[in-house]
Amino acid sequence: MGAFVLVAVIDGSLGASGRAAQELALFGPAVAAGEWWRLGTHALVHDGPIHLLFNMLVLYQVALVLEPAAGSARFAACYAVSVLGGAAGALALDPHVFTVGASGGVFGVAAAATLALHRQGVRFWETAFGPLLLVNFAFGFFVPNVSIGGHLGGALAGLAAAEVLLQARRLRRVRAGLAGVVLVGAAAAALALAAADASRPG
Repeated sequence: MGAFVLVAVIDGSLGASGRAAQELALFGPAVAAGEWWRLGTHALVHDGPIHLLFNMLVLYQVALVLEPAAGSARFAACYAVSVLGGAAGALALDPHVFTVGASGGVFGVAAAATLALHRQGVRFWETAFGPLLLVNFAFGFFVPNVSIGGHLGGALAGLAAAEVLLQARRLRRVRAGLAGVVLVGAAAAALALAAADASRPG
């Protein structure tokens, strides 16, 4: 939220069309040109207060369930990996569109929470997060300026990170689990960079 306020002050706008916002947004050709930080900074920029509020509200709700069980470090790692996964998905489907928002990270941790609850015997439709993901993913096909690739990539990365952590906990290999999440994040970043490179003009 602090980053949103700072960018808004610099640009003099609450949207994502200002210079500072555009320099932080995800954009395939820019990433391909070496601006790799956009893979993460795009999650700090939002297209207005409503966009920010919705993402932060869902993130808070997921954190209330997932963070106490997983721990702050694992929750943060899962979120970061999901942001990278969201970047990979967005660049794969819409590399020439400026993409902003933490939706990929939010979708990722929500998917992770859904998987964790499912493993505890909670049915998908009773997890709350699972149905929320499906509804919001469906909205992406009808609402303009929604990154379907970002949502899908974030969810897949979050599921992969959660599976690694759950298996590590089952085997009582906590450090191995964190190392596995790092590998998932590295794979997501590599896919994002490859997708960005493919967006270069022929």
